[in-house]
Amino acid sequence: MTARARDGDDLVLDEDAENALGFRERRCAATGERLSEDKLLRFAVDPAGLVIPDVAAKLPGRGVWTLSTRVAVDSAAKKGGFARGFKKSVNIPAGLADQAEALLAKRCLDFLGIARGAGDVILGADSVETALRKAKPTWLFEASDGAADGRDKILGLAFGLWGRVSVAGCFTSEELGVALGRDRVIHGLIPVGRIAHRWTVDIGRLSGFRVILPADWRQNNVD
Repeated sequence: MTARARDGDDLVLDEDAENALGFRERRCAATGERLSEDKLLRFAVDPAGLVIPDVAAKLPGRGVWTLSTRVAVDSAAKKGGFARGFKKSVNIPAGLADQAEALLAKRCLDFLGIARGAGDVILGADSVETALRKAKPTWLFEASDGAADGRDKILGLAFGLWGRVSVAGCFTSEELGVALGRDRVIHGLIPVGRIAHRWTVDIGRLSGFRVILPADWRQNNVD
């Protein structure tokens, strides 16, 4: 079976394997590794030759992919990975990794808004506690600036009932509120479902740029 290219990107998985596995692999411009797209971040070039993050992987033209980490993006920028990938001279803006982080964070927050519209997110301490007693969530999210006592109560319940639980604490109450149509959001839960899978992929990508679970929230039974 032969590897083929798609949309000008460095696709390294052959078509038959791609169909069988349900995902594609790309070559990281920083490390040369062949990795699944859910671990990578795509970059495109605008008409002026400026490299831009393409977090939705939808911009036209040739794309270059890196591992979704600050280290990989900086390495590709400094060591010519983008120029080699695009096969031409390109302009790399200062703070490219910061741009990627901001766009990934926005994407995660936008998904929460989509989840709320679809009825796939639960908000508020009482509602979250009720949901926790019924089923294990895919994710809990807690505002980074929320009160520790309220957070500890919910996390203690989650860990006590379900053991290992994934928790995101990388957004402020205001950021969560804007995404979810409220003034502020402190506590939230994402149950099992399609939206949860999309959130997991993109919060995983974001974790290469910022801490998702603050160190002082960590307990032995937290992912």
